[in-house]
Amino acid sequence: MSFTTTTTTDMKVTLVGASGAIGMPLSLLLKMNPMITELALYDVKQARVPVAGVAADSSHINSPAKVKGYAGPAQLEAALTGSKVIVCTAGIAQKPGMSRDDLFNVNAGIMRDLATAFAKYAPEAVVCILSNPETALVPITAEVYKKAGVYDSRKIVGITTLDVTRARTFYAEATGMDVEKVDVPVVGGHGGCAILPLFSKATPYVKLDEESIEELDDHVQNAVTEVVDALAGAGSASLSMAYSAAQFVDIVIRGLK
Repeated sequence: MSFTTTTTTDMKVTLVGASGAIGMPLSLLLKMNPMITELALYDVKQARVPVAGVAADSSHINSPAKVKGYAGPAQLEAALTGSKVIVCTAGIAQKPGMSRDDLFNVNAGIMRDLATAFAKYAPEAVVCILSNPETALVPITAEVYKKAGVYDSRKIVGITTLDVTRARTFYAEATGMDVEKVDVPVVGGHGGCAILPLFSKATPYVKLDEESIEELDDHVQNAVTEVVDALAGAGSASLSMAYSAAQFVDIVIRGLK
């Protein structure tokens, strides 16, 4: 994974849910980004891994970002103030047998409360939502911002880059091409059959038969279930999610320069 090498001034990024399965590897990848000058890591006090430990560990990496950990609601304001990008991974992860509706029932309330704080303490920041189900949590966040009078449709986004990452990987495997040189557009939602990889628009284009395309579609759409089942209840996709999120945040930061 490569990042833009040009540094910039005053680029604070806040990662909410930094002690989680996605948050910890994402903390590392964000620390590696030379454009980030300050990295605020936030999580709840009862997190399985204390966020202070994640911050201390990542702060030893020899890259420009200054890292500080924040735990609990009392420190959320400090974590958010001055942030230009907020990345939210908070909430429970999908487990075997759990539907996205089940995720929504828990994560909607968490997202609503966090969005209220985002709108209050960092209303100008770009909010990048990684928590699931994204297609429901993004609108919830938007409604909170509208109620607070600070809504800007350009600054609340869901990170669905993992669908593109998977489509590229599986397409390259099927065609024997270099995975770093292929691109596959993905449209639709983020979950199950709503994910629509457009292999007919892939570059470089390789004509595939209908059966192969159906198999690729199914692989992309059910990739998360494959990972959840393989982890046997120990979690969901985290490493690939963190990788894809870090790529997305890098693009956002370059856009803000």
